[in-house]
Amino acid sequence: DHPHVATYLINLALLLRDTNRLSDAEPLYRRALAIYESSYGPDHPHVATCLNSLALLLRDTNRLSDAEPLYRRALAIYESSYGPDHPHVATCLNNLASLLRDTNHLSEAEPLSRRALAISEASYGPDHPHVATCLNNLALLLRATNRLSEAEPMSRRAVSILVRFQFETGHEHTNLRACTESYETLLGELDLDAAAMESRLQGSAEPFCPK
Repeated sequence: DHPHVATYLINLALLLRDTNRLSDAEPLYRRALAIYESSYGPDHPHVATCLNSLALLLRDTNRLSDAEPLYRRALAIYESSYGPDHPHVATCLNNLASLLRDTNHLSEAEPLSRRALAISEASYGPDHPHVATCLNNLALLLRATNRLSEAEPMSRRAVSILVRFQFETGHEHTNLRACTESYETLLGELDLDAAAMESRLQGSAEPFCPK
């Protein structure tokens, strides 16, 4: 029951989750959570990190009602430990907002999503991949409320940030394809003709393309 064991359990659970062995990962997360709570108390940031990871796994297995209270508890711990404007708070806000979007609690989700974006921009600058993730999630929320014209520049900016990341690092970001596909779908929902769609897609990448 040593905290180092909990850290190892979390790392192993993450590997299992990444290889889609979700049923094997869950008991490891739960055991790690119990160790952290016993070692540090129920309101320690390590507990919040474990709660967030377990909530992600529960969401992967479509147990959204089980995941929501874990996200909320993790968020409360992070805010109490680090203050309201910490990057960990933004991550938790983004995850909770995404879950609320999926459960059709759209009016509650939007301010959380916007707050996550503001914290990420202040913490990392306007062109960081974490900002792209927030932008894409907010665009998905706006699409869900049929505010397509508001969603378009956010979705386009998310793609631009991740294209820039690829050109600067030589590596494709793991979220680039999903953001690009989301933007393509949005452009189709805007009823643009093929030429207009192609122009906007090229425009999202053009500022960062090699000359």
